[in-house]
Amino acid sequence: MSGRYVSVMCALGSVIGSAVAASPALAQSADGSLRSAQDANVDLFARDRSVAVRARPRPEYEALGLTLGAFSAFPKVELGLEHNDNIYATSTGEVSDQIWRVRPEVNVVSNWPRHSVSTYARASLNRYADRETENSNDWGVGGAGRLDFARKTTVAFGADYQRAVEPRSSSSTPTAAAEPIGYDVASAYVGGASTGGRLRLSGRADWRSYNYDDGVDVLGGVIDQDERDRDVVSGLGRADWAVSPATAVFVQASVNDRSYSEPSTATYAARDSSGYELLTGVNFELGAVARGEIAAGYISQSFDQAAYGDVDGYGARASLEWFPTQLTTVTLSGSRTVEDSAIAGSGGYLSTGGSIQIDHELLRNLIVSANLNLATDDYEGIDRSDDRFTASIGASYFMNRRLGVSVTASRYDQSSSGAAAGTEFGQNRLMVSLVTQF
Repeated sequence: MSGRYVSVMCALGSVIGSAVAASPALAQSADGSLRSAQDANVDLFARDRSVAVRARPRPEYEALGLTLGAFSAFPKVELGLEHNDNIYATSTGEVSDQIWRVRPEVNVVSNWPRHSVSTYARASLNRYADRETENSNDWGVGGAGRLDFARKTTVAFGADYQRAVEPRSSSSTPTAAAEPIGYDVASAYVGGASTGGRLRLSGRADWRSYNYDDGVDVLGGVIDQDERDRDVVSGLGRADWAVSPATAVFVQASVNDRSYSEPSTATYAARDSSGYELLTGVNFELGAVARGEIAAGYISQSFDQAAYGDVDGYGARASLEWFPTQLTTVTLSGSRTVEDSAIAGSGGYLSTGGSIQIDHELLRNLIVSANLNLATDDYEGIDRSDDRFTASIGASYFMNRRLGVSVTASRYDQSSSGAAAGTEFGQNRLMVSLVTQF
C-alpha cells in the first residue's frame, strides 16, 4: 500500500472518529430555546416536510416480501425489450437492433428495531436479436449495514462487487473493439455521523478497484486494457451548523488517490494522481415547497507524471427538489468534477453537468416522468471538448402489488470539438418492461 494510501486513510480515520465520538454535549449552546428544541427531540437537520412522488408509500402496490425470521426478502424479476437505432454509437452506417433483457433481483433486509443490515444480488442478461457479439451477462452482489451507537450517532458500512460491460457510447471505450469491453468493480466504504445541538459532523472513506478485460479487434488482435486498471481511495469530512430548524451551512473537504496498475503504452506514462475538493454551501428547506443543497468551491487533481497537466478549477454541487403540488416533484441537480481519461495524451478532464427530472402522479398507480440532462467534458492536455445531451420521457403503471409495466423513450446526442475530437453520434432508444415482485 502506497504512502499516499496510508495518508488518505489516516486522515479519514481521524474525521470519522471525530464524527462518532461527537456527543450532544460538545455542541450545546447557552441558548435556552435550542435546549428546549433538543428536549422536544427536534431534528434541526430534518428535511422531510414533503415526500417525493417516487418515494411516496403506496401500501396497496408494494411487495409484501417473504419473512425469514428477523429478515425480509424481496424477490423481483424484470422482463424488458429495447429497440436501439444505433447500437455501435457511430456517426455513419448506424446499425439498429432489439435487445431482450431479463433482470432477476433479490434484496434481504433486517427487521430489527435498532441497527440494520441488508444484502442484494442482481443480474441483467442482455440478448441482441441480430448482433450476438453484443450479448452480455451483468451481475452484482453486495451488502450494507448501520450501527446506532447513540440517539444521534451512527456508523454505516458496505461493500459490493459488480461485473458489467462498458456501453458503446462511452468516450473511454475503444471504437475498434469487436465486442463490448467487460470490467469488474469491487468497492467498500465506511462512514459515520453524529449530531449534537446545532452541530453535525460526518465522514466517509471509500475504496474502489477497477479491472478491465482486454478487447479484441475485428482482425483478432488484442486491444490491451490493463493500463486502465486502477484503485481509487477517497475520503470526505463534513461539518454542518444549523442556523435554524430549516437552514444549515456547511464546509466539506474530500481527498482522493488514484493508482494505476501499470504504465500506459497508449498515453506514455502511468496516470497516477491525487486530488482534493473544498466546498462550502447551504442545506435548506422552504416549508413544504422546496428543499435542497447548494455548494461551491475548488477542485484539483495533480498527476505524478509531467506528461499530464494538472486539472483544477472551481467546483460545484447542487440538488434541489421542488413540490409545486403534492402530485408533482421537480428535481434539479448539477456538479463539476474531475474524472479520469482513457484518451491518448490526456490524464483527466473536467466534467460539468446538470439535469432536471419531473415526476407526476397522474393516478395513484400511474407515474409519468420526463428528464433532461446536459454535460460538457473538457479534456486536459489535448484539444478536445465533448458535449452530451440526453432527453427521455416515460411512464410506470402499477397493476397491483405483484405486477407493473414501464415504458421509456430516450434520445442521446454526443458532439465533439477540437483537433483531437472524438466521434459524434445520436442514439434513439425505446424500452418496455414488465416487472413482477413478491
